[in-house]
Amino acid sequence: MGAEEYVLFGFILFVLLLLYLGVHTKVAGALDARIDKVKTELAEAQTLRAEAAAVLDDYKRKAAQAEADAVAIVEQAKAEAAAIAKESEARIAEFVARRTKQAEQKIALAETQATADVKAAAADAATRAAERILRDNVQGQSAGDLLAKSVEEMKRRLN
Repeated sequence: MGAEEYVLFGFILFVLLLLYLGVHTKVAGALDARIDKVKTELAEAQTLRAEAAAVLDDYKRKAAQAEADAVAIVEQAKAEAAAIAKESEARIAEFVARRTKQAEQKIALAETQATADVKAAAADAATRAAERILRDNVQGQSAGDLLAKSVEEMKRRLN
């Protein structure tokens, strides 16, 4: 018997011993358990991947909603700014109109006052002129009475 035959005989004995001890069932059971564990991990990984995809979709949807909200806020702010600007323009126009009216009233008052001042100055000048004329032309007590009446009459008519 050669060396090769001993190796073959030893190998066959080793395999038979392994079969007798049930190593093949233990190895198969361990492999089956490992296969089951890998299948469970794969299923768990698929579940986690699906959850991650759902969370990603949720975040994408929320980001799109937030962007839409931001656009709406910007548009609302623009509309409010335009309304405030329009209101400010209206207030400025009202203020200018009120100030213009006040200025016109002051001008009218000044014109009235100036007219009254001119009338008063004219009345005083006319009174003095009449007084001189009457003083130069009329003499005595009747002249004084006449002068006083004339001055009062002129004042009453001019005012």
